[in-house]
Amino acid sequence: QVQLVESGGGLVQAGDSLRLSCAASGRTFRGATMGWFRQTPGKEREFVAAISWTGVIRNYADSVKGRFTISRDNAKNTGYLQMNSLKPEDTAVYYCAARGLGVVLTATEYDYWGQGTQVTVSS
Repeated sequence: QVQLVESGGGLVQAGDSLRLSCAASGRTFRGATMGWFRQTPGKEREFVAAISWTGVIRNYADSVKGRFTISRDNAKNTGYLQMNSLKPEDTAVYYCAARGLGVVLTATEYDYWGQGTQVTVSS
């Protein structure tokens, strides 16, 4: 079992930046793919970004390309999502997720989830 805990959310203005963190504990995190998803009320969970264990493979949703950067520090069992140039439409609860090998963009393919952190961007 892997436990994931997100942090770093908050209320910011459009154009500001935030960095989300996802700390993993429990069963070894080694080899795991990490993903970030977001969800707003009444909508399905939406893919944001994913990164392979080595960091070589990184995928982004078109809506965040060029503004968000996913990274990880395996020595610290922690993943990050740097969010720059935030827009009001980025407002959502952000979740980190983990799975085994293989970078995928579908929420149902991830086995472990954090509790989520709220990001609110005001205009």
